[in-house]
Amino acid sequence: MASEFDLIARYFTRPAHRARLGVGDDCALLDVTPGCELAISTDMLVAGTHFFPDADPQRLGHKTLAVNLSDLAAMGAKPASALLSLALPAADEAWIAAFARGFFALADEHGVELVGGDTTRTPSGGTLTLTVTILGEVPASQAIRRSGAKAGDDIWVSNTLGDAALGLAVLQGKVNLEQSERYYCIQRLEMPAPRIALGLALRGIAHSMLDISDGLAGDLAHIARASGVSAQVDVDVLPLSPALRGVARELALQCALAGGDDYELCFTAAAERRTAVEAAGTAAGVSVTRIGSIVPAAAVPVRFVDGVGHELALRLGGYDHFGA
Repeated sequence: MASEFDLIARYFTRPAHRARLGVGDDCALLDVTPGCELAISTDMLVAGTHFFPDADPQRLGHKTLAVNLSDLAAMGAKPASALLSLALPAADEAWIAAFARGFFALADEHGVELVGGDTTRTPSGGTLTLTVTILGEVPASQAIRRSGAKAGDDIWVSNTLGDAALGLAVLQGKVNLEQSERYYCIQRLEMPAPRIALGLALRGIAHSMLDISDGLAGDLAHIARASGVSAQVDVDVLPLSPALRGVARELALQCALAGGDDYELCFTAAAERRTAVEAAGTAAGVSVTRIGSIVPAAAVPVRFVDGVGHELALRLGGYDHFGA
């Protein structure tokens, strides 16, 4: 059986081109571009909570990195380096090789160097756990935070919403879709596309931004609370895929507003910057849709209305790991 160090050397050690020192020592040594700040985030994925225990390892390698890259996108940061820690129930080399292929394919796409991490074996019966710490750079004082939304701002989202949640419902046997739509939604769940190019293009345009990981309703509320404002969303203009438009309206709204794992960007910008926002989307190759507006602080952080302004009584919230 391969040792921990054999596995690291065989599947996760690559030459470092930007880092002064990468995998193989007690610490990595990194240079920071003059005039830039480091943007750092960590996400943990746990089998049975964030993915099915029998998930395809190559797709899982992609997603493990993608959810962290999405955090950089949400702040307009350019990816640089990553650290990867794996708690594995067994040293299954076929599984590890497939996981590494998925991880490094996405890393190469975004210029990410793996510069360190850790590998350990879980106790008997332990749970597969995957953790990435991602590092990126953003010019000083140009990071796009959650706290910058202003009354009068437009609210925008990238691409379509709710497809990953519908894909999860398919895998759980709760929904039946045609084969092409089934494949599309499961793909959105298992291989999210981090919107790095859009995040970079929105620097200097967006007032606030985050990625939609736990559902639009809950995540937009984070922007509202951090900025001391409220939000109003027109549910009739939400960008929905053909797959989501083909299911019952109640299910479609539940997926689009409260479904997790979209990893699309939600951001706000001044109304007079609409042309600039649309140009940023075009430059990044992703659609952007204006779904509402930021209003002065009210009793609730987010209101949902229809196309003629009638408020909808929806009980929605983002995913909470410790919620009831």
